[in-house]
Amino acid sequence: MSTTEGKKVKVRFAPSPTGDLHVGNIRTALFDWAYARHTGGTFLFRIEDTDTTRVTDEYINDAIDTLKWLGLDWDEGPEVGGDNGPYLQSQRLDIYSYWAAKFIEQKDAYYCYCTPEELEAVREAQRASNQAPGYNGRCRDLTPDQVADFITEGRAAVIRMRMPEGETTFTDLIRGEMAFDHKFVPDFVLVRADGSPLYTLAVAVDDILMKVTHILRGEDLLSSTPRQIRVYQAMHVALEDYPIFAHLPFVMGADNAKLSKRNGEVSIAWYRDKGFLPEAICNYLALLGWSPGDDREELTMKELCELFTVEKVNSSPAKFDMKKLEAINGDKIRALTIDEFLQWSLPFLIKSKIISGTPYEIALVKAALPIIQERITMFSEIPAMLKFLFVDNFEIEADSISKVTDSGAKNVLTRAHRELEQITNWSHTSIESALRTSLIDELGLKPRIAFGAVRIATTGSSISPPLFESMELLGKEASLARISAALTL
Repeated sequence: MSTTEGKKVKVRFAPSPTGDLHVGNIRTALFDWAYARHTGGTFLFRIEDTDTTRVTDEYINDAIDTLKWLGLDWDEGPEVGGDNGPYLQSQRLDIYSYWAAKFIEQKDAYYCYCTPEELEAVREAQRASNQAPGYNGRCRDLTPDQVADFITEGRAAVIRMRMPEGETTFTDLIRGEMAFDHKFVPDFVLVRADGSPLYTLAVAVDDILMKVTHILRGEDLLSSTPRQIRVYQAMHVALEDYPIFAHLPFVMGADNAKLSKRNGEVSIAWYRDKGFLPEAICNYLALLGWSPGDDREELTMKELCELFTVEKVNSSPAKFDMKKLEAINGDKIRALTIDEFLQWSLPFLIKSKIISGTPYEIALVKAALPIIQERITMFSEIPAMLKFLFVDNFEIEADSISKVTDSGAKNVLTRAHRELEQITNWSHTSIESALRTSLIDELGLKPRIAFGAVRIATTGSSISPPLFESMELLGKEASLARISAALTL
């Protein structure tokens, strides 16, 4: 099959948003977007919403918002417009009806009156005789009298595409030469009995009318390709105008099964709520089945656009690794300026009701961020780390109380309080000097023992930002008050 070489690349991302977009959806969108940007082509965004029982306006709006948040801007589609709209399939039903009627007129398609029960009986018989289940062509050549009898019975008809004998061949940019024997591609339904189009009709018609040149999509849709090519044939599309296919490898979970809700896949909205940077998500998803070479694992969106080619996409499944994603996100966080870090952090602190957003609180947060920037991998970790600075009714975490109430801890806190009281220039260096001299040099304690009780007494937890910097931010009065309170427990 010939290709569209020499034509300007036009790719499309066409989700059917029956819920939040997931890792697999966004990996596909990212590869489409990067390929369009790399080639100077067009990235088209289309919503496949013919399944009105599952696709809602809320999910459509969420899909649009998710692409915007990730920075995957589109050249044609919802909110942007273009010459090939509308871009919601629910607004294109008359187009699909036109082509279905034309296929009937051309004898490429026919009305099928088989009931669901009859179709299931055929499949059961096929399975019993070890045949591949599929439509047996019963309604392919009905006589006018047979049609009249079915109509009299009140049977509703679907429209089926007639698959010719032979095979469909095409070149997949990732998998090479592909061939499908039509013995295993039976006549398929284009239009339901209620008149609504099925995916195979709508997607094929839209890709041709919207002048899509390359279709990058998941491997799970590979088997639908011969059906879509059959629709192109029935539309009398010239061979050189067929889109080129590239089927992306599966993304596998930690259990080596295809990534799904069962083995850990969650929506992009979940990663957003946990505090992953959009560029970190895109960086990591780009590595699932593709590599820039030289074992690089970190790249910017600009570098992705410069380096991405379909030829570098691997046909082997890719494994999703949450730890690697967290590591990349942590590196991206550490690369932020303090002002950028502050802008990303504030929504998480406000949503957690740690702060309300007053100028004083924002200034204190900004002062605290440098001491935690090296220690977090997600923004959702920040509220727990900084809440000790803002709580009105300070309490030590229940599982840490025992670590400040034994006799050894009491001695440490008593000595620490006495030394800290004498500091006149309250800074992390003076705090560290006083505590090290008193607790380590003079008492001979190990740092974990010496500073552990002080950390819990002042921050409420054994896990906190660096102790001396935390106490400097907390202030002398509050630090001493909390140590005194711990001594009364």
